[in-house]
Amino acid sequence: MVQFLRFAGIRAALAFVTLCLVSFVVFSLMELVPGDCAERYLAFKNSQGAQISIADIEAERVRLGLDRPFFERWVKWIFNAFQGEFGDSCILRLNINQLLGQKVWLSIGICLGSLFLAYAIAIPVGIVAATSRNPFLNNGLRLVSYLGLALPNFLLALMIMLFATVMFGNSLTGLFSPEYRDAPWDAAKIKDFLGHVWLPVFILGWSATAFAIQTVRALMSDEISKLYVTAASARGVTGRRLLMRYPARHALSPIINSLGFDLNRIFNELPIVALILTLTEAGSLLIEALARSNDQQLAGAIIFFLTGSIIAINFITDIALAIFDPRIRRSILG
Repeated sequence: MVQFLRFAGIRAALAFVTLCLVSFVVFSLMELVPGDCAERYLAFKNSQGAQISIADIEAERVRLGLDRPFFERWVKWIFNAFQGEFGDSCILRLNINQLLGQKVWLSIGICLGSLFLAYAIAIPVGIVAATSRNPFLNNGLRLVSYLGLALPNFLLALMIMLFATVMFGNSLTGLFSPEYRDAPWDAAKIKDFLGHVWLPVFILGWSATAFAIQTVRALMSDEISKLYVTAASARGVTGRRLLMRYPARHALSPIINSLGFDLNRIFNELPIVALILTLTEAGSLLIEALARSNDQQLAGAIIFFLTGSIIAINFITDIALAIFDPRIRRSILG
């Protein structure tokens, strides 16, 4: 138990250091954008017809603490970020926590739903693809996985939207119907949300499913050919019991370890899909902050939050592998 706690403590320390390094990169990129927050905000006000002077810019810079050294400002930013406080948006001048609100949790829910869908399909399909001797089934599954890898998510979203518009007169965009967009959460709103969220979950899970099928198939094919499977078969262990007890159990450990990587890929694809489907969540807000309003404070907060979620998933999978995989457990315990 002491060795396991030491292992968990080391993994937690590595996760903390990784998050600090990521925060430093994010904050540095925010600082490298031409013009600081005061200049961008006052330029925005000037475009709205206000008369801004150099003295106004300097006063705003002092008010925001931009006259302080870079390292001091980063330490203050990361200290506040670990407490869940990201300050105000540079352009909108609204509290970032209020701007994000439920949007971040909607984004995480969509991505986790897509990840769950991908593995719920990929694990049994990948096992069947690796063990089946039916050429039609194997070629069909291989074709589906190749389509998933070759067809971009944004193109799939456009195709589904076009088909739905032509056939049903509904583009399937958004996460809520207009009457539920600002309504409090209740059973009716949850039902409306589930009626809309299936599309982004399916689209984001499309390529993740194809990639996971290829991975599970390759791992299972490699494990089936090993001597310990042959020895178990010689002892009379056959059929589903043989597959699930030996090769599947060992093949799925790397899959669990790749959850964080797959979640990261889904997060990376979310902003484009959100832009096409006009979703009201953090992915669309990130595109707005980066490409339109140039609000680096808001973009940095979203990236930090999503990165923290991915690091947390990786930490959880490391601990889960140490608990459930005897090979890793033996390496920890010596």
